[in-house]
Amino acid sequence: MNDSSARVTERLFRIALVVKGIDGAAELIGAVTLMSVSSDLVQRIIGHIVSHDLLGPPDGSLSRHFVVGTHEFASGNRAFAITYLGLHGVLKLALVVALLRKWLPAYPAAILVLVLFVVYEVYRAVNTHSILLPLLAALDLTIIVLVIREYRLLRRERAELNSAA
Repeated sequence: MNDSSARVTERLFRIALVVKGIDGAAELIGAVTLMSVSSDLVQRIIGHIVSHDLLGPPDGSLSRHFVVGTHEFASGNRAFAITYLGLHGVLKLALVVALLRKWLPAYPAAILVLVLFVVYEVYRAVNTHSILLPLLAALDLTIIVLVIREYRLLRRERAELNSAA
């Protein structure tokens, strides 16, 4: 691999980490917000959004997903949503920080976690017919490839440094 393509993939890797970091922070903020907001308020906000066609037609796929999700949330899945978003967000942020610091043991852990995310995203996409989840799975697969590439390069660099010393 030549030097310019290595710089491009390094830049893509950093961009992917920033995207994952923003995603993790958003999930963590979402969990904290859901802890402090009542189910009734969430239902009213979604009802307002759907009634003003902000998600497309009220009988459209996106609107239906939001309404169904809101009803599930109000009917008891609130603790699951808060726990899922919180743990997911914290895990992503921790892995992003570890990878940006080039902490070698974090790479296999990140690969494993991302593979589990992809499996879950595909499973949920099949069950919910989500349009967004396959796109997120594809993004995670791309990030897995970049993490594997970075891991191999970092191991090679550290092996060369150790053999030179």
